[in-house]
Amino acid sequence: MIVLGVDPGSRITGYGVIESSPSGERLLDFGVLRLEDSSDHALKLRTIHEHLLGVIDAWHPDVCAVEMPVYGQNAQSMLKLGRAQAAAMLSALVRQVPVVEYTPKEVKKSVTGNGAATKEQVGYMVRSILSIRPDADRVPHDASDALAVSLCHAHRSRGRSKPGKTSSWKRFIAENPDRIG
Repeated sequence: MIVLGVDPGSRITGYGVIESSPSGERLLDFGVLRLEDSSDHALKLRTIHEHLLGVIDAWHPDVCAVEMPVYGQNAQSMLKLGRAQAAAMLSALVRQVPVVEYTPKEVKKSVTGNGAATKEQVGYMVRSILSIRPDADRVPHDASDALAVSLCHAHRSRGRSKPGKTSSWKRFIAENPDRIG
């Protein structure tokens, strides 16, 4: 199964593509789309849509997992974030790719075992799970978050990560030795 994960944003949108199999996950691609602060919001949405269409056409994912916005600084920010999410979802739907959504807490819990994990903890676990060398090119936080969304879906699809199952790092490590590198 090929999973496209998207961390939508009106300034930076991250994406990550993984292949998931019974033996584990393999990194295929990741990146960030930096949107100009000065450009019109509608043009940003078109850019997100077109860029993700290109990613979808390159990798032909079986599913698109999108992180859903759950809170924001203000109503205007949430509206823009929701539109960015809709542009990402539309890209997948136009190419007949099913879309699933996960909250940030679900993603963090699935990847780290802690729904309140920091971006650094998520990034560390993403690099560990996908065997990305620490000395390799740095994975931007938005791309790391998108890869975490991909991993969340892969783990949920295989039943490896269930909400509420892990209550501490020690227990998580004991229950998931293959995810620690």
